[in-house]
Amino acid sequence: MTGDLRAETIMITGHGGDEVEAYLSQPLDEGRHGAVVVIHHMPGYDDGTKEITRKFAAHGYLAICPNLYSRESSGLSPEDAAATVRAAGGVPDERLVGDVDGAARFLRSLDRSNGKVGTIGYCSGGRQSFLSACSLQLDATVDCYGAFVVSAPPEETGLKADPIVHLAERLSCPLLGLFGSEDQHPSPEETAELEKVLARHGKNFELHTFEGAGHAFFATERPNYRVDAAREGWSRVWEFFGRYLVE
Repeated sequence: MTGDLRAETIMITGHGGDEVEAYLSQPLDEGRHGAVVVIHHMPGYDDGTKEITRKFAAHGYLAICPNLYSRESSGLSPEDAAATVRAAGGVPDERLVGDVDGAARFLRSLDRSNGKVGTIGYCSGGRQSFLSACSLQLDATVDCYGAFVVSAPPEETGLKADPIVHLAERLSCPLLGLFGSEDQHPSPEETAELEKVLARHGKNFELHTFEGAGHAFFATERPNYRVDAAREGWSRVWEFFGRYLVE
């Protein structure tokens, strides 16, 4: 499904009442729609992530990408804002959850919302998508190769991201996980551990690992891009969100 859409930069209320920049994209028909919060990757609030946000609108979803680096990005390019946040150890988990909550509340407030909201995230955003679904009441969540859910980041990265697999018992909605067999963060061993934990808690989930794909296989602008894995991954995303976010 593809259709006409409108995309614009807006401000929403995020964690702690802060005003946060966000990229909103909506289909232009008159129907009621499910909604998706797109959580950007570590490189930041960039053109690739905005393109993904528009892609969701073209497929019939209300979609918003909050700029998680909004507080640090005044006067900076997306690359410099990402470097600033990375040097500080990344986005604090509490702030992330507050910003995603603000984005979800905004989507639910739209006249054409059907009230259902999911999240999708890539790389660090995959971890944050899982974290959001364990912290908020959502209707569906997608984790695209989210690193450091099961294990902590290597010390040399400087990232402050504790493992969050222990939160799995609080997962509020169905989970779709999409991973690459050649990835190291997360490794296949880590995704296998995540699967065991989710099964132990009786959660509704499906995890898929694509052979010949590594980290960031969805990223069309990077050498990591893998056409077959990305095509199948998108097919699974549309089927999954169609099941849980469409009335």
